[in-house]
Amino acid sequence: QVQLVESGGDSVQAGGSLELSCVASGNIRALGWFRQAPGRERQGVAAMNLDAVGTYYPPSIKGRFTVSHDNAKNTFYLLMNNLKPEDTAMYYCAAYIRPLSAFRFLEPSSYTFWGQGTQVTVSS
Repeated sequence: QVQLVESGGDSVQAGGSLELSCVASGNIRALGWFRQAPGRERQGVAAMNLDAVGTYYPPSIKGRFTVSHDNAKNTFYLLMNNLKPEDTAMYYCAAYIRPLSAFRFLEPSSYTFWGQGTQVTVSS
């Protein structure tokens, strides 16, 4: 099985940066970062294909967020720059361990394992 533990959430001013961490156990093939604000659907903000070494971002995020992986530390990171108040949400990492086939990297329903979340609050 897979265990995921996020950390790094905080309260920041608009324009600031934060780096979230996700310590992961298990043989992960895809890792996604998602966020959910109160009353809104869970949204994919970044994902990584560990089989083919690829990263994915939605158009609204691309250029501000960067997903990375430190294999030696079994840790995934989400670096968020130029944060905006609308980035305020609970952020989750999620993992998938089976072979990837027509995998929808930014779709929450694609993932099997989820962390507990870490809160990011951006004030104007």
